[in-house]
Amino acid sequence: MKIEKNAVVSLTYELTDADGALIEKAGEPISYLHGGYDGIFPLVEEALQGKAVGDRFAVSMQADDAFGEYEHDLVRVEPRSMFPAEVAVGMQFEGGAEGDDDDDFMLYTVTDVSDDQVTVDGNHPLAGKALTFSGVVTGVRAASAEELSHGHVHGDGGHHH
Repeated sequence: MKIEKNAVVSLTYELTDADGALIEKAGEPISYLHGGYDGIFPLVEEALQGKAVGDRFAVSMQADDAFGEYEHDLVRVEPRSMFPAEVAVGMQFEGGAEGDDDDDFMLYTVTDVSDDQVTVDGNHPLAGKALTFSGVVTGVRAASAEELSHGHVHGDGGHHH
């Protein structure tokens, strides 16, 4: 079976930066629903269209095609009193965007802690980076009606979220 809209695609992959340094490698195959369901980078999905089990692929992506450009206005310096006593670099907190009154929350990562301030960054750690996503197709199957209605792949044995 070739990869087409509404297929469940399984693949192993490596994600590298512009210098070829390994950022992430899938030890086990991942699966996504092919055809515009936002389960994988759009450029990768486009490159996989028509491929079959065993096919290799590599897609170079600029920041806009991957995790977006780095946005300096997503870095905030907050009073340390707003955080737990054990706050440390690398911790993550959910919070509202600056000046945003709706219920839109984003994930902020602590990048610096001083005696009276905590710096948090709402950018994805890979924002602003050009990346290469390469791998091998390990499986292709038709999606179930339930997977199609939910817009994502379900695990072995049924529905998993």
